[in-house]
Amino acid sequence: MAKRAKSLIPVVLLLFLHLTTLTGVVAQSINQDSLYIRQNYEKAEYQIPMRDGKKLFTVVYSPKDNSKKYPILMNRTPYSVSPYGEGYKTSLGPSSTLMRDGYIFVYQDVRGTYMSEGEFVNMTPHVSKKKGKKDVDESTDTFDTVEWLTKKLNNDIGRVGQWGISYPGFYAAAGLMSNHPALKAVSPQAPIADWFWDDFHHNGAFFLPHAFNFLASFGLPRPEPTTKRNPRFNHGTPDGYEFFLRMGSLKNANEKYLKNQVAFWNDLVEHPNYDKFWQDRNILPHLKNIKNTAVMTVGGWYDAEDLYGPLKIYETIEKNNPNITNMIVMGPWVHGGWARTDGSSLGDVHFGQQNSPWYQQEVEARFFNHYLKGEAKAPVKLPEAIMFEGGTNKWREFEVWPPKEAQEKTLYLHANGKMSFEAPTAREPEASEYISDPSKPVPFSEATATGMTREYMTDDQRFASRRPDVLAFQTDVLTEDITLAGEVLAQLKVATTGSDADWVVKLIDVYPDTASANPHQPNKPMGGYQAMVRSEVFRGRFRNSFEKPEPFTPNQVAPVNVELQDVLYTFKKGHRIMVQIQSSWFPLVDRNPQKYVDNIFKANEEDFIKATHKVYHSPAQTTSLKVKVL
Repeated sequence: MAKRAKSLIPVVLLLFLHLTTLTGVVAQSINQDSLYIRQNYEKAEYQIPMRDGKKLFTVVYSPKDNSKKYPILMNRTPYSVSPYGEGYKTSLGPSSTLMRDGYIFVYQDVRGTYMSEGEFVNMTPHVSKKKGKKDVDESTDTFDTVEWLTKKLNNDIGRVGQWGISYPGFYAAAGLMSNHPALKAVSPQAPIADWFWDDFHHNGAFFLPHAFNFLASFGLPRPEPTTKRNPRFNHGTPDGYEFFLRMGSLKNANEKYLKNQVAFWNDLVEHPNYDKFWQDRNILPHLKNIKNTAVMTVGGWYDAEDLYGPLKIYETIEKNNPNITNMIVMGPWVHGGWARTDGSSLGDVHFGQQNSPWYQQEVEARFFNHYLKGEAKAPVKLPEAIMFEGGTNKWREFEVWPPKEAQEKTLYLHANGKMSFEAPTAREPEASEYISDPSKPVPFSEATATGMTREYMTDDQRFASRRPDVLAFQTDVLTEDITLAGEVLAQLKVATTGSDADWVVKLIDVYPDTASANPHQPNKPMGGYQAMVRSEVFRGRFRNSFEKPEPFTPNQVAPVNVELQDVLYTFKKGHRIMVQIQSSWFPLVDRNPQKYVDNIFKANEEDFIKATHKVYHSPAQTTSLKVKVL
């Protein structure tokens, strides 16, 4: 043991030195930005009146150089514009590049949050037909803010841009409907589009730790304006799997932990289906009649929170507003990774280079500088779709997304864990089956964490494929590269002995046994690694309607279509394509009782039952993946 411990000293020392160096570089960059801001910007705080009389707290950072005028870049957020008072932010704008390009930076607490007046409403419903000054939403608040800024500031040029990541990305998208003539460029980044598919739900299935952890802090009431943040929830353990398993049925959340203090949790409980409450919070139907604003939507292929939003917002704007500049950028990033990480890796998977600095300098800065400083009426000289291709780790440009040249093909599941582009034959067994037990759900990750780890999006899936309650199907070793570009649709034919079930489908790149280690983790073996490329869950009760759920008839075959959303990924020669299917993904997704109940949020402990699920792969009942191949 002494010899082994001694041999580890150089490795530990190198790791320590690497982390110390990295931490030092980050700290130095922050210090440089912070010093630059204090030397070059002055800060002012305002209460900007809205049309209904409420005032929104707004912070303006203006360049000290008064010899010229500047465009405005605005961020509207429910997460605080802190620091308040004399303190300064340590960074301004979307990136350090734009911070040094000469802008007035504006930050605003949205209505009802922190120091702004009014009532906060989650995912504020858009009022299509406004009848008076009391009909307010995020588009009117954006309009009134832009109007005030362009009239009251004395050093602006009358052009405004807006950006935001995640919830602020929703506010950026909502700002498009203001159609203020000064709003020339908007970039919704990782935006929420519809909370029945983003963040808290995916195809009706409930993303438990993400919703619970967020609402247990952010969802606490704010009785009056404040500069203080709510405390984080204390789980009392680092093990989220055990914490949420001990919670039991979701109906215990209030009694044990939330104590009925979180209004939006109660809304979740009372609205388990896609009813008017959720439909009103869907921004997509309102993204039309955008007149004079260029749009660049940004997202990450490995965004564990908001992947649906950027893809659907770009698609909807493209369909409804053919005469405006509408771009999309999708990179190898986690949620907001283009602004918060260098974009070189996620977990064990490496993406070849630092992708974030390139995007910040060559795409984002060019977009805003063109429309806010250059010729705002001419289109920017950037491709419509700038997309990172996984597997080959390269950026590609397309005239439209998904690319028109992509051809539809079908990957079929077969017996004995096989998968190919050829349909099954009559000689094969008709189905594969597994027992799903809610008391022992399949974990979503091997990591010990209380939240939704971002690394789960690329985690090695061998821990799951070796479980008896997970089906795995894979192709033979590929003899040539296969590039998928566009949406992936899993068309399942399934049956269950219960009356409800979730269906999780994971698309996986199986590395060859001889795969080399990553440059950033030279001691991490990658041979046989099962890298998740895309995954999604579908709550089976919604297979025919999200508004009106219905049970399965036990042992009767039923179709379940699972949209896995878009990919741009090359499965390289020598690799395999794998699909895994399972019915729990805990605690990422709450447990389905597998006995149909009207409202899973109110299920009793005795409602949770074991069930045998079958996935069919016969000629008469095929299970397949519809893909688009370049």
